[in-house]
Amino acid sequence: MPRPTPVDTPVDTPVDTRVGEPVGTPVGEPASGALAWRIFACFAAGYFMSYGLRSVNAVLAPDLVGELALTNAQLGALTSAYFFAFAGMQLPLGVWLDRFGPRRVDAVLMAVAGLGCVVFAVSTSFGALWFGRALVGVGVSAGLMASLTAFRQWFAPQRQTQLAAWMLMVGTMGVLTTTVPVHWVLPVLGWRGVFWVAAAMLVAVAVLMWTVLPRDRERKSVTPTPSFLASMAGYREVFRHGYFWRMAATGAVVQGGFIAMQSLWVGPWFNKVLGMSADQGADRLFVFNLVLLASFLALGWVAPRVDAGRQALVRIVAIGTAALIALEIAIALAQGTGAWRLWLLYAAVATHYTLVQPRVGMVFPSHLAGRALTAFNLVIFVGVFLSQWGFGVVIDAFRTHGQSEVAAFRSAMLVLAGMHAASLALFVLWPRRWASPGAAPRP
Repeated sequence: MPRPTPVDTPVDTPVDTRVGEPVGTPVGEPASGALAWRIFACFAAGYFMSYGLRSVNAVLAPDLVGELALTNAQLGALTSAYFFAFAGMQLPLGVWLDRFGPRRVDAVLMAVAGLGCVVFAVSTSFGALWFGRALVGVGVSAGLMASLTAFRQWFAPQRQTQLAAWMLMVGTMGVLTTTVPVHWVLPVLGWRGVFWVAAAMLVAVAVLMWTVLPRDRERKSVTPTPSFLASMAGYREVFRHGYFWRMAATGAVVQGGFIAMQSLWVGPWFNKVLGMSADQGADRLFVFNLVLLASFLALGWVAPRVDAGRQALVRIVAIGTAALIALEIAIALAQGTGAWRLWLLYAAVATHYTLVQPRVGMVFPSHLAGRALTAFNLVIFVGVFLSQWGFGVVIDAFRTHGQSEVAAFRSAMLVLAGMHAASLALFVLWPRRWASPGAAPRP
């Protein structure tokens, strides 16, 4: 086995020592034409639903709070149940993706998400709603990871970041659907009706995946391990990887914090801090996510042209994170009718982290691709869960100590910026002996 490459030497094509192929190489000939579009479209439909359901509570929050009299901490806990379950699924999900293939895993789990929407729609208590929301999180947990695993099997390495950016663009379309369109239908369907419609759509996506996606590479890509526990042992290699932890630790705090804002707290910020009506807030959320969509689209075009070397990626992450911190401080302090526009810059800058996840997946050999991607996702979504729930807890804590609701929101945003600054410092000062792909961290 070759010695790890020194940290300052670019490594753009690490080798899969198990099969003797460059890491990131597809299982067979890269997909093209109608087949490529069919693969992308099926997985994109699932991720559209996943991302939409992730963010729908940002619009439904006033109705949920009004009907159930939820506190800010309860609202954060209810919404973050999705992320709690989502994160808990990532380790077994990586094994299933490597053993059974992304088509079967994602199709079955989409049906589970449909069941979760049904449970949420019929629930009348906080506990039952939490369970339904968690079941949705279980069901959509493969939305992006199954897609990236399939792209790893079917597409060339230079297409990976582009396809990831386009998937996130499609996911943002799901978020757009949960803003103004959902707000329009709420008077007719109610929030329960919205989840009944989502359940039907999820079942349709599951059937589409099972019947339309190609099956001929599943046997080639499935790892012939003797047991589930033996497959879980493969995570040891992933979690001992220094490059993995440098990227994932920062992602958990920074990307996790942004997703927590996008999927819940930006809506209440518009309503409670900036004093917008429900209609105004839904309109601004639509624009916010439209900017996010356009940014992902642009990133999909730019990504193949960006130097994918390690040091270039490190600089992009550091500069992007510093810009996010500056915007969070500005958002916390800004007042007046135009303050919401800072959130548009926030959405545009936050897309820089999309370049990281596919790159982390390609550092590992093909037989660990699913586990590497889901391990990274696990760390990210633990960060999302803690950020989304913790933001509500911090707001309530500041209110308990006498701050107004508006001041408490602003203080919580400054706390978030402080956490992101600490994460950036760790990223920049990360020990050099841990930073090389292929090198496990040492004591």
